[in-house]
Amino acid sequence: MKIHDITITISNDLPTWPGDPKVVLERVNKIEEGANANVSRLNMGVHTGTHVDAPFHFLEDGISVDLLPLSVLIGSAQVVQIKEGVEVITAKDLEGAGIIPEVSRLLIKTRNSRYWAAGEKTFQTTFVAIAEDGAHFLVEKGMKLIGIDYLSIAPYKQSRPTHQALLRSKVVILEGIDLSEVDPGMYQLYCLPLKLAGSDGAPCRVILVEE
Repeated sequence: MKIHDITITISNDLPTWPGDPKVVLERVNKIEEGANANVSRLNMGVHTGTHVDAPFHFLEDGISVDLLPLSVLIGSAQVVQIKEGVEVITAKDLEGAGIIPEVSRLLIKTRNSRYWAAGEKTFQTTFVAIAEDGAHFLVEKGMKLIGIDYLSIAPYKQSRPTHQALLRSKVVILEGIDLSEVDPGMYQLYCLPLKLAGSDGAPCRVILVEE
């Protein structure tokens, strides 16, 4: 059994969405300074690093992250590779991506994963994302979960159309995964967001197990 950890490591220099809180991870009690134990404090937004978006993120009446069904967050998933040169993923691009008909969880690998592999610390505004028509295509395909390898599934400064098309159809959005070491194919997905009451999103640990 081979396990791929596709979670971005949270650190103080992790890039965050412009305007979102920066990561502050620090020890507040230190053994070397006489404390009984090391104790750390973490301050960050819920859409930091690898995280899920709940419908409440973009829908006023949407459910919060603590109510997302575990049956969607765990199960068989397909990783597909988007060809080089595609900057915004359209329905046409997805039609040619080799999506297996019965798949309901789809992880999309793009050139974005190279940012994580290179340890890029600056937020990238030119990341590859899904166009609104691509989102509608995925809904029509019956997708329950969509993941992408940067901090938003929607193009920069065009967040609402793609997010709303997916979230209105109760599609769980998984953002900020690192697929740089993962080949296209079928895997078992385990995606467990923090159970944050009433929250619009949550960081999560995500792994893929080769079938």
